[in-house]
Amino acid sequence: MTTALTPNAANHDGLGPMDSRFVETHTMPWETTRYPGVEAKTLLVDRRTGLLTVLLKMAPGAMLPDHEHVQIEQTFVIEGALVCAEGTCSAGSFVWRPAGSRHQAGTPNGGLMLATFQLPNKFFEADGSATDMLGQEWNAFWGGASGNSL
Repeated sequence: MTTALTPNAANHDGLGPMDSRFVETHTMPWETTRYPGVEAKTLLVDRRTGLLTVLLKMAPGAMLPDHEHVQIEQTFVIEGALVCAEGTCSAGSFVWRPAGSRHQAGTPNGGLMLATFQLPNKFFEADGSATDMLGQEWNAFWGGASGNSL
């Protein structure tokens, strides 16, 4: 039995456990995050394994603060550019980041990207705690994914 789901997908009610899930992204609402100018549509999330795929929209000047890629992260930029200290990933390009890498990233002129995470990122707070993009305490919410105790 799958534990994966697409929150806010109205057309998934009544599907069997082995049915394909066609995601009509244009009908889904943009979810606000705790970072100004950053919105997301969660296309797939599996709380058991930590697998997460999001459509991410960032307004001009939006920034994702200091965070760690707990496992491999993959990002395909659809529009605009994603910029960090290591370089720029422009529209039509792809970047992946190794597990354990840490940085900040932003969009000077805005951007739209598809991102896949084996486990959601850890965002570091001023008090030393770690949260996910929604502000949930990382270890409490994701630490048990696939027996993970990171």
